[in-house]
Amino acid sequence: DTARPEGGGRAAPGGAPAPARQWPMLSVLGATAAGLLITAFGYSRVGCLFIGVALVAAAVMRRVLPSVGMLAVRSRFTDMVTYGVLGVAIILLSLVTEPKPWLEIPFLTDAVRFTVR
Repeated sequence: DTARPEGGGRAAPGGAPAPARQWPMLSVLGATAAGLLITAFGYSRVGCLFIGVALVAAAVMRRVLPSVGMLAVRSRFTDMVTYGVLGVAIILLSLVTEPKPWLEIPFLTDAVRFTVR
């Protein structure tokens, strides 16, 4: 029998409807779906930013809230690190995407030019 991860209890009382009990997970999924929809309409950078921010918000919720429902998958520390690292990586990748990156990282430009040659 597998034990429930710490903080994996309901995010709202048991008498509340199912969506209210799982609002942390639904908010992250909703923001991710919005990011995918924005990406589908041709705004890939903004859509990826939405997805990255959703993952960072999941890490913050996992740290701050005592119970987050199905957003709790592993231990609290592992969930926070996983959500946070993936969210920051997606945000940074969307900011340095060509053409016309919003964030210039000089050593990254040199590394790409060196490997492409």
